[in-house]
Amino acid sequence: MFGLEKSPREKFDFDLEVDLKENPKKAKELINKIEDNINKIKKKLKSGGSKEELNKLGTLLQGYTALLKVLKKAQKT
Repeated sequence: MFGLEKSPREKFDFDLEVDLKENPKKAKELINKIEDNINKIKKKLKSGGSKEELNKLGTLLQGYTALLKVLKKAQKT
């Protein structure tokens, strides 16, 4: 049928993935820096604060965690 044929696609790499593949040392540095930031945010969350500040820190923590996951996945490939 029309439109059901599978066409081969090129592998798409983001700019960040290309940079990290070319320079693995930079990838390790970024991962270490992000892990440090995550630990700092977790300490601030444990210490407490205003509800608004904690919400912002929680959102920031989720973003850093997602970025860390992407970087580790890109480093494996």
